[in-house]
Amino acid sequence: MIAVIQRVSEAQVKIEGNIKGEIGLGFLVLLGIAADDTLEDLEWLSKKIVGLRVFSDSEQKMNLDIKDVEGELLLISQFTLLASTKKGNRPSFLESAKPDIAVPLYEKMIDTLSGLLGKEIATGTFGADMKVSLCNDGPVTIVIDSKNKK
Repeated sequence: MIAVIQRVSEAQVKIEGNIKGEIGLGFLVLLGIAADDTLEDLEWLSKKIVGLRVFSDSEQKMNLDIKDVEGELLLISQFTLLASTKKGNRPSFLESAKPDIAVPLYEKMIDTLSGLLGKEIATGTFGADMKVSLCNDGPVTIVIDSKNKK
């Protein structure tokens, strides 16, 4: 799994012109699910996301996590994060999980993140054409790959 985590002051996702999910201070997380991802990847990544200390403390040091600031989370599925551009200019998405694998993992990620945060999270709709807008705060953008645990 690959997650692009953006610290935001606000973010929203629209589907067919209607707001599906909206948050204030917190994280916009774009999630790419690979064909070989497992519950182990999901659990490791969800703990990393919630534990990520990138919010400012009273001394303006990035020292607080999303729970410390009572932040919100917007989770968006994005298979294009698994794009391979090794050959040519047209990306290949062969490493992305097919819906029969990706949808249950995406739904489990929603439940897991909600449980770790102790509140519901906002989401897009898997497979939908979504319009995502955000105000990246900082800017702070972190990429985490569960297959590369450096």
